[in-house]
Amino acid sequence: MISLKSQQQEYFHKLVSMQDQLTKDGIHYWKLYSDFGTWQVWFILAMLIGPLILLFFLIDRKNIFVIGFFGFAVHILFAYVDAFGIRYGLWGYPYQLLPFLPSFSIDGVIIPITIMLVFQWTNKHKKNYYLYSFITAVIFGFGFKPLLVSLSLFEKYKWINYFYIFLIYLVLFLVAYWIIKLFLWMQTGKKSEK
Repeated sequence: MISLKSQQQEYFHKLVSMQDQLTKDGIHYWKLYSDFGTWQVWFILAMLIGPLILLFFLIDRKNIFVIGFFGFAVHILFAYVDAFGIRYGLWGYPYQLLPFLPSFSIDGVIIPITIMLVFQWTNKHKKNYYLYSFITAVIFGFGFKPLLVSLSLFEKYKWINYFYIFLIYLVLFLVAYWIIKLFLWMQTGKKSEK
């Protein structure tokens, strides 16, 4: 008779083996359809490098750590949500810069840098972050994602539509903002406007 612990180990090893095979299949797919011989991968590379260059010249160096931490919070939140969406088959990226990081340039660079610049601008000009993050979420959810779909760089499945994508952007922009506000409050012991 197999013990419960042995059954658990056996099942876990099966899951690890399936994940390993899925990774190998993903790399094989990348070599066949999504390597550096495709225009899509070069477009994705440009979407990675262009915003980084823009950020280098536009970031407020006096507040670089606060803005950078905010961007990092956005990046991490989107990485988790994106991994969840991919794993549950809600969306996917047919072309990838790297086979093991499917949304690296989109969620890892364009979204955080854009909202970092919005965050910086709203703080510098004393504007309402909530309003401008809402506008940014509308642009990404109803403009940017449909553009990616039309270029075959993003595909949505199951019940996902552009409204849900907009909501995801909005919620994550707000959560990142609240995280930075919490850390600033902990640093100063009071609410900070930075």
